[in-house]
Amino acid sequence: MSHRSLSTKARKEASFSLLPYLPPLFAIVIGTFMVILDSTAVNVALPTWVIEFGVSLQTMQWAVTAYTLALSAVIPLAGWLSDKLGAKRVFLSSIAFFTLGSILCAFAQTPGQLILFRIVQGLGGGMVSPIGMAMVYRLAPPDKRGSIIGMLGIPMLLAPALGPVLSGWLVEYVSWHWIFWINLPIGLMGIWIGMKHLPAFQAQGNPSLDIVGMVLGPTAFACLTYGFSEAGMGLAPSRAFLGLSVGAVLLVLFVISCLLQRQPLLELRVFRSAPFTFGILTSWIMQTALFGTVLLFPLLLQQVKQLGPLDTGLHLLPQAVGSMIFMPLAGKWFDRTGVRPPLTLGMLLIAGGLCTMALVGTKQEPAFIMMILFALGSGMGLSMMSLNTYVLNATPPRMVSRVTPLTSASQQVVSSFAIAGFTGYLSSHITTNMEGKMPTTEASIAAFSDTFWMAACIAGLGLVLGLFLKKTQTPMKENISMSEIQRKDTST
Repeated sequence: MSHRSLSTKARKEASFSLLPYLPPLFAIVIGTFMVILDSTAVNVALPTWVIEFGVSLQTMQWAVTAYTLALSAVIPLAGWLSDKLGAKRVFLSSIAFFTLGSILCAFAQTPGQLILFRIVQGLGGGMVSPIGMAMVYRLAPPDKRGSIIGMLGIPMLLAPALGPVLSGWLVEYVSWHWIFWINLPIGLMGIWIGMKHLPAFQAQGNPSLDIVGMVLGPTAFACLTYGFSEAGMGLAPSRAFLGLSVGAVLLVLFVISCLLQRQPLLELRVFRSAPFTFGILTSWIMQTALFGTVLLFPLLLQQVKQLGPLDTGLHLLPQAVGSMIFMPLAGKWFDRTGVRPPLTLGMLLIAGGLCTMALVGTKQEPAFIMMILFALGSGMGLSMMSLNTYVLNATPPRMVSRVTPLTSASQQVVSSFAIAGFTGYLSSHITTNMEGKMPTTEASIAAFSDTFWMAACIAGLGLVLGLFLKKTQTPMKENISMSEIQRKDTST
């Protein structure tokens, strides 16, 4: 490269300013932050709802499960709605819908109302993150996308740390209703800043919509989640069988529909890539073990250790800290060595932490549980970053744009399956132990240990599968937006 071209490049670097990008980025960050903050805050409030509403844990966990199912249902629609109506309009409408759902949740008087209004929240929140990421791609200059997209990682790392602590303080000293009321000023601020500073991305005409897939997919996932929940309880095998069988039939029909459609709701043809299939299966197993236990720790700390909501939130903080520390390190490690080393260490930390909880953790002091949570968070940062990057690299280049909605939706579905299954399993074992004349505390401790042991075995399976993943080549040198790639695929 000549001296003149080097000096020109240097002048461009010196003249580049991040300031023009800050207002629209701030609007995107606010929306993403609000959704993630609310998702983590609800976990601490769950034991309070069980007591206040006087219902079982299995019933109340649907406030989380129904929300994740609603998220998964609308994520695949993000690209279609953005192309049809414009990304800015859909993004701001999603924030408004999520804020409306939050207000309704704050007014909920019964478990049924709360679950219903959480679905409204999920329908709004599901599109915020994928549309926000697509807008960042289109806003940022190609040579500055890395640094600008890095700013979008702020809410993804900060919100999980603040959510449990803020929720614990509000639940203990104010009211659980305020974990939803706080979304009102945040949502209004995001809408105002977005209306003022987000550019009006042009709509892309009238893309086709896979209506059959839109009906079959969410219905199949809801039936399967219900079946997993009932199967975990072990009290109503007929209802579990009905939910699982109907869900399985609908899932098969959904897969067939997606394979036959030219523009399916989810592009399942990507599973023809063996490295992609192996990578995403490993990711699902890791998510099952990790996200399935996300509700167990707040329940353990409050119901067994008798901690208040604020103390519970503070004790959950190490998990977010561990993830914040190791997630960026995992990216650099992956670039140097490939997926296997960071994934192996991450899965070892997850499996080891869950195994420790199963053997001795429930009988230890809360400080010991904080150490386990730090290990789990560190393992999550190492594993999730490595697996997500591996799955992207293992994707055929022409399908790269389709992977984001597929992996995002499948993560929410797997999480809902795992939460329903683990909470049902925990509730069932507590009931069984108490019927065996065990004291209430001992019955709960034994049930938590059994549930953690099952999660540890699942994580161990993920560890074994991860050893067979091979290093892949980066499919694309230049990042472009999802809609741009989709338009190229359609035109060819």
